[in-house]
Amino acid sequence: MSDHLFAALCQRGVTMRNRIAVAPMCQYSCEDGFATDWHLVHLGARAVGGAGLVMAEAAAVVPEGRISPADVGVWQDAQVEPLARIFRFLRDNGAVPAIQLAHAGRKASTDAPWRGGGPVGPERGGWNNIVGPSPLAFAEGYPTPDELDQAGIDGVVDAFAASAARMLDAGAEVIELHAAHGYLLHQFLSPLSNHRDDGYGGSFEHRIRLVRETVEAVRRVWPEDKPLWLRISATDWVDGGWDADQSVELVRQVKDLGVDLVDCSSGGAVPDAEIPVAPGFQVPFAERIRRETGVATGAVGVITDPRQADAVVRDGRADVVLMAREFLRRPHWPLHAAAELGAVAPVPRQYERGF
Repeated sequence: MSDHLFAALCQRGVTMRNRIAVAPMCQYSCEDGFATDWHLVHLGARAVGGAGLVMAEAAAVVPEGRISPADVGVWQDAQVEPLARIFRFLRDNGAVPAIQLAHAGRKASTDAPWRGGGPVGPERGGWNNIVGPSPLAFAEGYPTPDELDQAGIDGVVDAFAASAARMLDAGAEVIELHAAHGYLLHQFLSPLSNHRDDGYGGSFEHRIRLVRETVEAVRRVWPEDKPLWLRISATDWVDGGWDADQSVELVRQVKDLGVDLVDCSSGGAVPDAEIPVAPGFQVPFAERIRRETGVATGAVGVITDPRQADAVVRDGRADVVLMAREFLRRPHWPLHAAAELGAVAPVPRQYERGF
């Protein structure tokens, strides 16, 4: 039988029970970077609901790399145990525990969306030490970041590696590096945010250098038997920005560095991009990258219907379907999808009466 939504996926020494992954979703519910009971219940419910992999939200590798003051952090050892508790629960309930490592760069220090989401300063829990590849603000009203020098770039790479080592101690089985949505690694990739003229800017090879160095550093501490994923924005949706052709070439290069799956999103580099949002609108990026590089891909973006998700896998367009907002609406989506598709999904004993 060909691959389908409820077929297992084996990567290195890790097996997902199906091809359904919970995409990282910021919850804006931490204090000083520490995960809370909210995260245990939020992520744990999706494991109980049958997802094959559950990924914790973008976790900042340094304090100034948080998207908001209320984000998860992994920059100190004390932050390990709250996540370890969550990862144990995910594993005990059949899901692969995963986490996304991130640095927000020039989009750091913003408020929760229910408070408007705009920049916040120290008087509201934010900070002033915003950094980026170039001194270019994300948008009007955002602070101008300090341009990272070589020492700062080296510090970012080291922070990603140190955070990966902490997540190994916490029991994560998959790490995803966040190089999408206009955050720091993506800021270096995109000509729209990277105006440098040194070894980290200008040419394509220079703009991808930080991503390459980060992958290499993380792979040195991340065991050979555990997968490493990379999330990218396959296009900025703006002429002169990062695009699908560059994405394909980037993936060809990181393939040999140890990336096992590319999570194909898009946009986020600039606020005024015109993005043609529609069901499955980003799936073609996952399909093309998979076809042209031979690297496994994850498809994201307005995927809500079980048959739609199953077709993505059956047709070879992607290896995994990652879902976010639909999991907010329906934590047990995989169990309902299995019933609709005539597939088998492990219903918890405590829930058997309902299914």
